[in-house]
Amino acid sequence: MSVLVDDDTRVVVQGITGGEGKFHAEQMMEYGTNVVAGAVPGKGGQAVAGVPVYDTVERAAREHDADASVVFVPPAFAGDAIFEGVDSPLDLVVAITEGIPVQDMSLVNEKLNDVDTTLIGPNCPGVITPGEAKLGILPGNVFSSGSVGFVSRSGTLTYQIVDNLTNRGLGQSTAIGIGGDPIIGTDFVDALRLFEADPDTEVAVMCGEIGGEDEEQAAEFIDEHMETPVVGFIAGRTAPPGKRMGHAGAIVSEAGTGTAESKIDALNDAGVHVGYTPEEVADHVEKYR
Repeated sequence: MSVLVDDDTRVVVQGITGGEGKFHAEQMMEYGTNVVAGAVPGKGGQAVAGVPVYDTVERAAREHDADASVVFVPPAFAGDAIFEGVDSPLDLVVAITEGIPVQDMSLVNEKLNDVDTTLIGPNCPGVITPGEAKLGILPGNVFSSGSVGFVSRSGTLTYQIVDNLTNRGLGQSTAIGIGGDPIIGTDFVDALRLFEADPDTEVAVMCGEIGGEDEEQAAEFIDEHMETPVVGFIAGRTAPPGKRMGHAGAIVSEAGTGTAESKIDALNDAGVHVGYTPEEVADHVEKYR
């Protein structure tokens, strides 16, 4: 079993006529993802890699019974693209775009409170159910099918830690890259709730980083609501206060909130084993298998 996507997911690629959209649409199809259409305003009637293109997501979804989209749209227009996917309406929108204005994402998140659409991202690598479907830019070759649920703010750390898991024979049920921007759709708690409800996810891995309080909130959720064991990793243990490290959300205030130490302590208090290296994460996961 999996969460969010599987081999029945029917995908619209928003921005498919652009370089990134076309390249990754082809990569997704090569992996086996059922990409049924593209959507680009003013480009309707074209075809990209054999995929028909429509002017609107609503038309593409209606014509091809699509239930998900992936957004490869420049930052200035990506907020509107997400709105279009939500209004179509789709079950899932995965926003890869980095640099969407915060005020645009604030409006998007207000909208999400009133609909059933799940948003992954923005500024994320996407979501993959190994062997079935991937939506985004994730390198499918490092993932393998199994029972480890994976959620991360960092794409690069996802690939590194998952590669360690795969090499140990610890396959993944679904891996979700939630993104590192200050305002995102799906957060750690949302993802962990999905894994807790999935009977075939035997253990979950949560890869966090400095900045914000999402990991502390996830620790509280784990402590109060999860029976599925969780293994953690927190990046940025050596980051100086006040300096942004990588993601827009990865900044520790001068007051010391959002530090790696506070997150690790919260996870430990919730019974989560935290690995200090990708190899240690795999070590901890193995204990639950």
